[in-house]
Amino acid sequence: MEQRLGIAEQARRHGPQIIDHGISFNLWAPTARSVELLEVGQPPRSMPHDDDGWYQLLSPTARAGTRYQFRIDGDLTVPDPASRFQPDDVGQPSEVIDTALLRDWILYPGRPWPEAVIYELHVGAFSEEGTYVGVEKRLPYLRDLGITAIELMPLNDVPGRHNWGYDGVLLNAPNARYGRPQDLKRMLRTAHALDIMVYLDVVYNHFGPQLNYLHSYAENFFTKRHATGWGPAVNLEGRDGALVREFLIENALMWLRDYGFDGLRLDAVHALKDDSDRHFLIELAETVRSQLAGRRVHLMLENEANQAHLLDRRQGRVKHYDAQWGDDFHNALHVLLTGENEGYYRAFADKPLDHLARSLTEGFAYQGEVFPLHDAPRGEPSAYLPPEATIFFAQNHDQIGNRALGERLSVLISPEKLKQALALVLLNPHVPMLFMGEEGAADTPFLFFADWSGEAAELTREGRRREFAHFKAFSTPEMRARIPDPCDERTFLASKLDWVRIDSATESLEFRALTAELLRIRREQIIPLIKHGFVTAERGTIQSGGLDVRWRTANGETLQIVANFAECELPMPPPVDGIDLWRSRASSANVLVPGDIVVRLYREA
Repeated sequence: MEQRLGIAEQARRHGPQIIDHGISFNLWAPTARSVELLEVGQPPRSMPHDDDGWYQLLSPTARAGTRYQFRIDGDLTVPDPASRFQPDDVGQPSEVIDTALLRDWILYPGRPWPEAVIYELHVGAFSEEGTYVGVEKRLPYLRDLGITAIELMPLNDVPGRHNWGYDGVLLNAPNARYGRPQDLKRMLRTAHALDIMVYLDVVYNHFGPQLNYLHSYAENFFTKRHATGWGPAVNLEGRDGALVREFLIENALMWLRDYGFDGLRLDAVHALKDDSDRHFLIELAETVRSQLAGRRVHLMLENEANQAHLLDRRQGRVKHYDAQWGDDFHNALHVLLTGENEGYYRAFADKPLDHLARSLTEGFAYQGEVFPLHDAPRGEPSAYLPPEATIFFAQNHDQIGNRALGERLSVLISPEKLKQALALVLLNPHVPMLFMGEEGAADTPFLFFADWSGEAAELTREGRRREFAHFKAFSTPEMRARIPDPCDERTFLASKLDWVRIDSATESLEFRALTAELLRIRREQIIPLIKHGFVTAERGTIQSGGLDVRWRTANGETLQIVANFAECELPMPPPVDGIDLWRSRASSANVLVPGDIVVRLYREA
């Protein structure tokens, strides 16, 4: 067990701190008049505070496992905002967890970033159990498929029985619906024993709308200087902002250090408003990399602003963030596959083939050009970045779940097009990601679900229907009535994977075999090229529906991908010398049939 800190060293640290003779309880409540510690089994105790609003009390009776709450101004009872576990939901007492006992003293070394093949999943919807144990049981299956990393949608605790996790209330408390902290740790250990990395999605740009008590005693946690789509922004500036930054950075360190996660994906970082000289994102990355030096920790972004500088390399090594989710690639590919042009697809519908080709060769499609949806420039030049600085996918939780009916590509396009998309995602040199069940052409929807109650539930229902009012398919109240109620438990249950079908249906087994074969080719042929380093990338189009993209490594190797997204045959462009790694459709050497994709590789002797 690690050496415990003394009481003086515990001051101004968020959350309960275990020391040799008890627990030091700490709460930053700058706008509270008084705070009492309500330790279960003990009388209420007033907590002294300093001029900056830090309330602290040493309890000699508390131990790991003790449950407690705080009472604000003699009236409002709240959980610890830095709680490590909420066994009975977020509005109930917090439990002291000795996170030091979760740490591994011989750490899993992780894998190099170019080897990442990511599988995104929601713990509650991935398995029948809806728990960490349910995920753990499927890890050998994912290993055998060729998956090298799983990415868990947010685990931070939220009110109710089910939620996507992006409206978190207690960031440090893994959701008790999935199991205890020890269950989560065991799942990570099992994954690491199978050489599978585990990443976690974290949300620092806003808090959930229900049972978030921070406004009641720490108004300074938020600021009116900036606004987001979820209300006032999290305060990251000035003296109070420094304490908020510490709270969020300590959360990142907790997941990586105590639980042993191998990386984090930061949600919607464009909503992290910060005019400080040193942006919060830079401080977070530098702190993580300095405190966890020697470990392979991968940091990923979702960033609508396409800020390439956050992905910079220094002498070939990652400086701050390893990669960003490639939404431009996805959006252009989706338009080509489905023909849809509403919502955010409108920004890619004019030249989807050009947008896709530019994403493949330069990372971003929008690199400072005017973005039609915002009528303002979006993005920064990204052609200098290596391909592995962007994560490409044909589906993810957002792009499925943000649809009114949560349809996957498997019910929107033909099996031939689905195979084409799968091959394109898995055999290009960018880091690939699959969404749970995609490898088996799952047809279960993934809908937006939450377990709000009262006004929050009604606002969510109405907001969901209003969001789709401008789509042709939902232009009338009768049409919008078909949109599933996010707060109905049946919506959550409909989103759970059907493993009976994935494990037995002929089409599912065919896609599973295809996925495994494509990942074998990636492992044996594509990853060595990424490690050698690509120095040039060229793109071209074939008439109005074909793609011809080529990358060249410093060793003189050339990778070529040719694809036909049209509904007619197209001429095959001149292939590079070498061999076919993959061809999806049986056709002549000079013709690309609809849905065809050819991947060729040339290596100098």
